[in-house]
Amino acid sequence: MAFDPNEPMKDRITDIGPPHYEQFFPPVIKENYGKWKYHEILEPGVLVHVSETGAEVYTVRVGGVRLMSVDFIRETCEIADKHCDGYLRFTTRNNIEFMVDDKAKLQPLIDDLKSRKFDGGSNKFPIGGTGAGITN
Repeated sequence: MAFDPNEPMKDRITDIGPPHYEQFFPPVIKENYGKWKYHEILEPGVLVHVSETGAEVYTVRVGGVRLMSVDFIRETCEIADKHCDGYLRFTTRNNIEFMVDDKAKLQPLIDDLKSRKFDGGSNKFPIGGTGAGITN
């Protein structure tokens, strides 16, 4: 598209600042934005958010790492693709939140996260960090 001096802002593409976060919301979050009634902590690291519309979102928070390797990020994305329709969220403290919109998807996600271990035996994705718990 050619530049139009009469309408300099028309069809403008800029790289100033990040894209608006709303375009990255999972569909259930976008549909219920501003309509959340309450949330509950089901167990440490596992929450349910309930909307005025009756929609529910189950969130599993896992401890992340400060410096993430490409392999770790790929594995994180693999989990999100497998269980969460490709969506995940990083918290301000570098924790990772996986969100599912159906309770039936929750336990398979938790089981998958608990099954992933480092060679030394510790959890790659330790679940927790909500309520009276320790976070990253």
